[in-house]
Amino acid sequence: MDTPTPCFHCSLPVPAGQPFRANVLGELRAFCCPGCQAVAQAIVAGGLGSYYQHRSEASANPQTLPRQLPDELALYDRADVQQPFVNHQGELSEATLLIEGISCAACGWLIEKHLRAVPGIAQARLNLSNHRLLVQWADSQLPLSRLLGELRQIGYAAHPYQADRAAEQLASDNRRALRQLGVAGLLWFQAMMATMATWPEFNIDLSPELHTILRWVAMFLTTPIVFYSCAPFFRGALRDLRTRHLTMDVSVSLAIGGAYLAGIWTAITGVGELYFDAVGMFALFLLAGRYLERRARERTAAATAQLVNLLPASCLRLDAEGHGERILLSQLRSHDHLLIPPGAVIPADGRILQGQSSIDESLLTGEYLPQPRGAGEAVTAGTLNVQSALTVEVLALGQDTRLSAIVRLLDRAQSEKPRLAEIADRAAQGFLLVTLALALIIGLVWWQLDPARAFWVVLAMLVATCPCALSLATPTALTAATGTLHRLGLLLTRGHVLEGLNQIDTVIFDKTGTLTEGRLVLRQIQPLAQADADACHALAAALELGSEHPIARAFGHTALLADDVSSAPGLGLQGLVNGQCLRIGQPAYVCALSGQAPPAMPSQAGQWLLLGNEQGPLAWFGLDDRLRDDAQGLVDACHARGCTTLLLSGDSSPMVASVAAELGIGQAHGGLPPDAKLAMLQRLQADGRKVLVLGDGVNDVPMLAAADIGVAMGSATDLAKTCADAVLLCNRLSALVQALALARRTRRVIIQNLCWAALYNGLMLPFAAAGLITPIWAALGMSLSSLTVVLNALRLTRIKPLPGSQAAIAPLHPATA
Repeated sequence: MDTPTPCFHCSLPVPAGQPFRANVLGELRAFCCPGCQAVAQAIVAGGLGSYYQHRSEASANPQTLPRQLPDELALYDRADVQQPFVNHQGELSEATLLIEGISCAACGWLIEKHLRAVPGIAQARLNLSNHRLLVQWADSQLPLSRLLGELRQIGYAAHPYQADRAAEQLASDNRRALRQLGVAGLLWFQAMMATMATWPEFNIDLSPELHTILRWVAMFLTTPIVFYSCAPFFRGALRDLRTRHLTMDVSVSLAIGGAYLAGIWTAITGVGELYFDAVGMFALFLLAGRYLERRARERTAAATAQLVNLLPASCLRLDAEGHGERILLSQLRSHDHLLIPPGAVIPADGRILQGQSSIDESLLTGEYLPQPRGAGEAVTAGTLNVQSALTVEVLALGQDTRLSAIVRLLDRAQSEKPRLAEIADRAAQGFLLVTLALALIIGLVWWQLDPARAFWVVLAMLVATCPCALSLATPTALTAATGTLHRLGLLLTRGHVLEGLNQIDTVIFDKTGTLTEGRLVLRQIQPLAQADADACHALAAALELGSEHPIARAFGHTALLADDVSSAPGLGLQGLVNGQCLRIGQPAYVCALSGQAPPAMPSQAGQWLLLGNEQGPLAWFGLDDRLRDDAQGLVDACHARGCTTLLLSGDSSPMVASVAAELGIGQAHGGLPPDAKLAMLQRLQADGRKVLVLGDGVNDVPMLAAADIGVAMGSATDLAKTCADAVLLCNRLSALVQALALARRTRRVIIQNLCWAALYNGLMLPFAAAGLITPIWAALGMSLSSLTVVLNALRLTRIKPLPGSQAAIAPLHPATA
């Protein structure tokens, strides 16, 4: 009997005579049903035909997919794993699964058709809009692992859907805001038609009874707008009154509440004009402005949420024999060995023990190209292994990972309010107090002149001069700019950075790992005192073996071991090797061990480190580094802004002067310990300079903390990042160039917004006080003013990353930076 042809998409047998064919990967393929055929055609049409090629390659490798998937899926049969997302109702269990790989409606048809045919599954419904599958099954007949395996067999990956609480709350708030906006818009149109029908211009043979009915209809239509759509304004006003802190919610609530009560009086008595349409228009445009502001804020919040949810639920731990076991992330411990297959997310910070691959760090650093990583190099939790399997030793978990540190820094930055925002808040509150006082005075004047118009004049004043645009002017611009900078690879950890960048007139650079890539190579060894070059190399490598700085990598490995290794930041290392005390680093530091004068430094270009013992110097080691590709662009951008540039380095080699000369940096000082760097910074600040410091080392920490703005490289130590005001996660100096330009643009946008808001309110106030503006036109003008401010701020989100160098992330070495 002939073996049936397997479906090219789902591998199920193709029934004889089925006509479903499609060209995939240059060949005509057979499919079992129109759903699989449609899915395959959609994949090919979308330019994703390589999916089948990679799938075939993975399936053909017995060391990857087939062996790992059963362990991974079997994990979901455990009661403790199911507890958060599976509901047990009698004999049936119910869960919501998030499905990956859906491309069109045929996928939904295929998934539901396949699952409903599996014994034990009572119900399967897929929501194509959010790719969530609601499934009910008999747990006694069908384990969850097999259900997930059935989906894998037809080409779809399924995961338990458990929304993050913050994300779920944000989504809930968005839905509520959108419903409130929709209710206001829908009912306002109806209320406006009912109100306009009572106007004399449209009142053609309208009977008194129908006139009364239309007034009541308009009132009933406006009531949900006031009590549902406008509820946040009233809650905010009550909160402000309790805390004695006035905001625009107070004036908005007074305007909406006053117009609504006046409309009720008119509806009941028939005296005066109906302004229910003004209430609806005011609410609609104000809610629209707030909704756009909310969406702008979400762009920054979404980036944080992405970081929080990067880690996988489980990982593959290796035992002593090298066998893999699928465990929950909570079971992972420091120094465990993990197998990270291609396509998997790295669950913890660690060091590669075996393998060579590329790591996608785009969500953390903004670097869109995967970075090569090999044995001995560090990897970060939340990044994606792209190419080959890696064996990784866990070094940091949970709150100790770099990912958690970034999230904490983001939270800190978002909780701080810049000075410009505080000034705008105070200005808005002061303007509101003046407006309320003027409204009261003008109301009393109009009461004496024309009591019938007094209320409507006051109402128009409250609506027209509501400081919505003034309150939105700064926060919307700052939120949009902060989100853009994070996307470019610059993480702001303090609220004053965007404002402070515009005031900078002096920039201090560190050298190693900042202007240079920090990937040093040992070029020369010059022995002293008849020492052997190979022996000196072995001694130096033993000292450097415990360090994680790029300098240590330049020395390679050795069979010798060093004991009691200690570091002196900015100076070097000391330790015991074969019973003799050795130092390597700056000449003065090394020679202090023997009490001799430092020997003359070699004249060749490069960075020179001295090795010595208690008897005297032993050898010079010449290392070479390379400037970052975008270092010149950053220095040129600083000069174009009129900034003074300085290079302060712990390196005492001639390389400091050569780097400064090559880049055109005005002043260069080498061989500086941390206290000397700090003293020079403080002298500049005493002269009235506003200083930005860019560094990455422990010896840069005092400067980063004391500078007006401290920027740490993404490769910096955790201490440096914590003390800095911003972190260049992507290690691309071009991102800092864009940050300087964006800071100026943000300032212009804020000034534009504030000027527009002030101009609008200043012009509208006298016209409203003179009774020349009705509440309807006042509501329209105020709403358009707020929308203008928000849309102007959203222009800051259109900046794209510049191409930059791909800098490797490396830890810090204490000898020189």
